[in-house]
Amino acid sequence: MDLYHLFKTRRPIIGVVHLLPLPTSPRWGGSLKAVIDRAEQEAVALASGGIDGIIIENFFDAPFTKNQVDPAVVSAMTVVVKRIQNLVTVPIGLNVLRNDARSAIAIASCTGAQFIRVNVLTGVMATDQGLIEGEAHQLLRYRRELGSEVKILADVLVKHARPLGSVNLTTAVQDTIERGLADAVILSGWATGDPPNPQDLELASRAAKGTPVFVGSGASWDNIATLMQAADGVIVSSSLKRHGNREQTIDPIRVSQFVEAARQNLNSNNSKGQTESVSSFKLHS
Repeated sequence: MDLYHLFKTRRPIIGVVHLLPLPTSPRWGGSLKAVIDRAEQEAVALASGGIDGIIIENFFDAPFTKNQVDPAVVSAMTVVVKRIQNLVTVPIGLNVLRNDARSAIAIASCTGAQFIRVNVLTGVMATDQGLIEGEAHQLLRYRRELGSEVKILADVLVKHARPLGSVNLTTAVQDTIERGLADAVILSGWATGDPPNPQDLELASRAAKGTPVFVGSGASWDNIATLMQAADGVIVSSSLKRHGNREQTIDPIRVSQFVEAARQNLNSNNSKGQTESVSSFKLHS
């Protein structure tokens, strides 16, 4: 996966738009317009603050189904993606929770979104939704059937979950890449807002052998310098919310502060030995 080709930077910062509850979810508020309005505002705040990409996620649909979501969720997320694409030019990704990668890649392929996040691509994880089994064989065949070039960013030992059997990070990373054919891997802490251990990031980076490794949770302007010493990119959300509260909306000031802290570190000490290029994405006029 060529990060520069996709994100126009070798060390991308990806922000997350957490969608308000969607139709059929327990907390659905009855107004898709409210969902779209907030999503548009957050996407604009992320893009104008210098973020290199955006993931759209049905975060507030909890409790989640472990596999296939309702068709109304797919329809709503498709509408949101198209509306956001009319406002920003950064690459767009999707994460259909808890683990509906098939719907995610279908939405991405039909809308022209560029990547998806998959919580469990390979292996078996015990989660609050029950046992989730990776279905890489189905997803990769479906991507080929669609004639799609959507990139797959896959979590390894995903947060809010425990693997069945012993934990071996090196093997998990290698299996996700070599047997699951992930285009990039994601390493998180144990829960939303928890950062991964820096030593685990270094181990994952060595095991990935050149495949990009992303920080998937817990990044802030206080720890981004440490985390990015071993990672190739970061996915960030909670730190960019007002007061750092994930229930709140994206704070444009916190976005700018995070991006500035990350760029200062990358420009002064690029651990990959490459010249960093700041993304030139701007809002549509």
